[in-house]
Amino acid sequence: MKLTPEQRAQFEREGYLFFPGHFSAEETKVLTDAVPALYSRREAFNVREKGSDAVRTNFAAHLISEPFARLARHPRMVGPVTDLFEEEVYMHQFKINGKMAFEGDVWQWHQDYGTWLNDDLMPTERAMNVAIFLDDVN
Repeated sequence: MKLTPEQRAQFEREGYLFFPGHFSAEETKVLTDAVPALYSRREAFNVREKGSDAVRTNFAAHLISEPFARLARHPRMVGPVTDLFEEEVYMHQFKINGKMAFEGDVWQWHQDYGTWLNDDLMPTERAMNVAIFLDDVN
C-alpha cells in the first residue's frame, strides 16, 4: 500500500495516520476469535493482572498464532510503514493489549523507545507503533 501525498503530509504534520476500515469486520473477527486460545495458555508471553487470572498483555502472538502471523506480515499492516521509512522494516515487538475498561491496573503513560534501548539494545529510535483495534476503544 502506497500512501497518498495527503496522507504523508498528514503524518508529517500530526505524527500519526488513522485508517478506519483498513481491515474488514470479517478479517478482524478472525483475529478476535483467535484471542481466547492465546489467553488460555499458561506461558510467560501472557502477562496477567495482579491478583487475577485476566490477561493484561500477550506478547509474540505472531509466533504462535496463524491469524496473527498473517497480520504481522500483511501488506496493509507493513506497507504504510515501509512507505514512510522508505526501506525494509522488521517487527521488534508484537503484543495484544487486552485490558478491559474500568478494570485492572492502569496503563501508565510512557515511551517505548527508552525500554527498547535499555532492555533490547535497539540501535536507534527509528521505530513505528502500529495499532489494530479489535473492538471499540472508548
